[in-house]
Amino acid sequence: MSDWTSPSTASPCGCEVVRMKMVTAVVRPEMFDAVRAALEADGIYGMTVSEVMGRGAQKGIALRFRGKTMPVELIPKVKIDMVVRDADVERIVGIVRANGRTGRPGDGRIFVLPVESICRVRTDQEDPEEG
Repeated sequence: MSDWTSPSTASPCGCEVVRMKMVTAVVRPEMFDAVRAALEADGIYGMTVSEVMGRGAQKGIALRFRGKTMPVELIPKVKIDMVVRDADVERIVGIVRANGRTGRPGDGRIFVLPVESICRVRTDQEDPEEG
């Protein structure tokens, strides 16, 4: 029986309840390598990385190209998704903040969401701690 349960479910077998969170970080593409290296140095290897486009409060930017100003409404970003133990969330958020920050608008966002369940596609295994 799995020792993992959702945050709202008590463990029926008396096993330790492991709460999991999804940490999603959206960062500048040029900051991704520094963020990834810092996470790996701290033992965080599992992540899904996507190239995405988006914009925040700055509503895009204006670039000059051949003497003309060109509006760019969607800015390239890198999205990093990690499912981690609840106890590791603060540490991971701190690593992303410290290594993804330039101090300029558009540095990105970090979202933390509860994970209700995890199921491995290949084996139907519902225990995230097993390899």
